[in-house]
Amino acid sequence: MSDITISDDTRERLAGISTATLTTQLFKRGLSNVFLFGLQPANPAAVNFVAEAYTLRYIPSREDIDTLEVFKDYDHPQRKAVETVPPGQALVIDCRGVTSVASAGSILVTRLMMRGAAAVVSDGGLRDWPEIAALDFPAFAAGSAAPTNLTRHHAVEALNEPIGCAGVAVYPGDVLVGDAEGVVVIPRHLAAEVAVDGFEQERQERFLTAKVRGGSPLRGVYPPDENTVAEYEAWKAAGEPEK
Repeated sequence: MSDITISDDTRERLAGISTATLTTQLFKRGLSNVFLFGLQPANPAAVNFVAEAYTLRYIPSREDIDTLEVFKDYDHPQRKAVETVPPGQALVIDCRGVTSVASAGSILVTRLMMRGAAAVVSDGGLRDWPEIAALDFPAFAAGSAAPTNLTRHHAVEALNEPIGCAGVAVYPGDVLVGDAEGVVVIPRHLAAEVAVDGFEQERQERFLTAKVRGGSPLRGVYPPDENTVAEYEAWKAAGEPEK
């Protein structure tokens, strides 16, 4: 993990910026594959989070190794990951896009919540979906899947290493932002500047949306021409009054 500190100000700004805006800001910086496509929240009322990534990787299981007996080991990598995610961070699980089995269930997700984790994000399934949906905790996955992870997954010993999730590279310490549209991955070294520019983009878009609602055409407004930019700057200087 990088030694770059993610400030409280950066976290606060990111919490108020949509994943749509963040993907645009990252695209401006040459990054187009940052959105974890195909994931959905178990509880649509618990979706917003900003957190650094802590990662767990699954490889294909093998029947002579991945039996129910392995769960008697409290240091099984899946269990160990749940017990070692630092508070405030999100457990991100690489399931290779396999959605037919679970990557975790309600007991593990509840434990994450109780330990103070920020979220769980998986490109596989979650079992006990109704129970997880009742938690006030951001849990994003490809959907519900009742079969145990052991039928398709083997959790590797090395935790918090680079992984792929929903086709996106996730490095430990990357900053994840979740909202009702999904989850976006921000390289840690870009988080502060993306937070500043994303905040400004959304403020300007609020102004432009108000103009469109007032009947203005797109030409000259979206994108804004010089006159609209000048009007926007005056609006900011006036304290952003309601239009």
